Amino acid sequence: MELAHSYAEATLKHQSQNFEIVLLDIQLPDGSGLALIDKLLECCPNRKIIIVTALDSASNGIEAMRLGVFEFLVKPFDAARLYTVIEKALKTSFPISSDRRRSKFIGSSNTMQAVYQMIDSAAESDVSVFITGESGTGKEIAALSIHEQSKRAKEEFHAINCAAIPSELMESEIFGHRKGAFSGALENREGAAEVANNGTLFLDEICEMSLEVQKKMLRFIQTGQYQKVGSDKINKSNARIICATNRDPLKEVQSGRFRLDLYYRLHVIPIHLPPLRDRSHDILLLADYFLFKFSKLEGQDFKSFSDETMQILSAYYWPGNVRELQNVIQNVVVLNKGLRVEKHMLPNSVTDGGRNKISAQSQEKKKSQLIEFESNSNPLLFNRVIPLKESADLIIKRAIEICDGNIQLAAAKLEIAPSTIYRKLKSDYKK
Repeated sequence: MELAHSYAEATLKHQSQNFEIVLLDIQLPDGSGLALIDKLLECCPNRKIIIVTALDSASNGIEAMRLGVFEFLVKPFDAARLYTVIEKALKTSFPISSDRRRSKFIGSSNTMQAVYQMIDSAAESDVSVFITGESGTGKEIAALSIHEQSKRAKEEFHAINCAAIPSELMESEIFGHRKGAFSGALENREGAAEVANNGTLFLDEICEMSLEVQKKMLRFIQTGQYQKVGSDKINKSNARIICATNRDPLKEVQSGRFRLDLYYRLHVIPIHLPPLRDRSHDILLLADYFLFKFSKLEGQDFKSFSDETMQILSAYYWPGNVRELQNVIQNVVVLNKGLRVEKHMLPNSVTDGGRNKISAQSQEKKKSQLIEFESNSNPLLFNRVIPLKESADLIIKRAIEICDGNIQLAAAKLEIAPSTIYRKLKSDYKK
């Protein structure tokens, strides 16, 4: 391990020694750490650069990511997060391409830091992951990030949108079919389970799957075995299952639209992606990223946002989440010219929208959930004596459910450190 205190010293050290991992700060006494990235990667493309940056320099962190760094961390962050990133860098033997970097999330808010922790933990295992979140929050990106950080990274990542496939074709889409199995089956076809063998099968909008296909999916998850439509032959696949939905899966179970046994098979590691309105610190960070991306793509000169524009973007409710923000910035870049984005360039839906207030009904729902949490999680209210460890596990699990998977919020309400929950979840996953 070597320590450099300046840009000049770091330049000399990297020329004389082949470091596998470099921790690089943005603000150096005699220059910018960003200017070092090309030099550090030019001689050693497989070198892993981990950028650390202050909150007020978060846009610099995004620029570093574009230049090909392995990861960037926004201060403040805890030691556990740094150790996890370093361990991941040591296990990664292939160079990180710009396409792979773009599959990463952008965000430094506390809620996203909790998501990153969950993704890191999920990537270490092969168990099923159930991702929930509103439309546009990045559920497929989360699934892809888990795959890319896992030991299956070099194998296929195959995604299916269950809402986009007619129910009568869903079984064939997942398991394949034999020629002549049904009208229109003109040739043998391999399904997603076969394509994703040894890789990852991502089932988006899983709650749209019919009950009949759910039954066959349950058997596949339990045994790894499946039959193609029109065939008696038993096939095997070692695909890892990650699924996602923008609905409340438990409500789907209660309504009879989703099998409870399948829910428990899939819901091993739950990850909830927060809506953009709950991570307001990340709005401008994402807006900067999309402005840079689309300006470069469209040959435009936009560099920044006016103060008024930034206030409007920060105040808007973003019902379409990150996808809506991306579309708005792309719209601005395509239809306007200039160096700075001004208010009049924004769509009327954004300038007139402001921040919508959460409805009284939603507030009442949260209140009732908290009341239910306080009563149902209290081990003293059970009619039997529960061991201390078991009652603690029940309380933590219930808190995570009430807080929609937000570990930071659950920890705050339980008045414990988030790391306590992370350690418990990690130990549970390894059992």
